[in-house]
Amino acid sequence: MDYVAALTPPVVMAVAFTALIVTIVKSQGGPNKAKEDAAVDALIARSETASESKAHGV
Repeated sequence: MDYVAALTPPVVMAVAFTALIVTIVKSQGGPNKAKEDAAVDALIARSETASESKAHGV
C-alpha cells in the first residue's frame, strides 16, 4: 500500500493543474473579451503617449 501513498500527491497535483488549465481556457474570450481588450489598448496608448512626451521633452 506504500505505492498508493506515493502516487497520491502527484495524481492530486495533476488533477488540480488540469482543472486550472481548463478554467483558464474557458475564461478566454466570451462577453468580457471586448472590455478587456479595450482596457489593454487604453493602457498601451497611455504609455506610448507618455514615452513620446518624455522623448520630446514636454
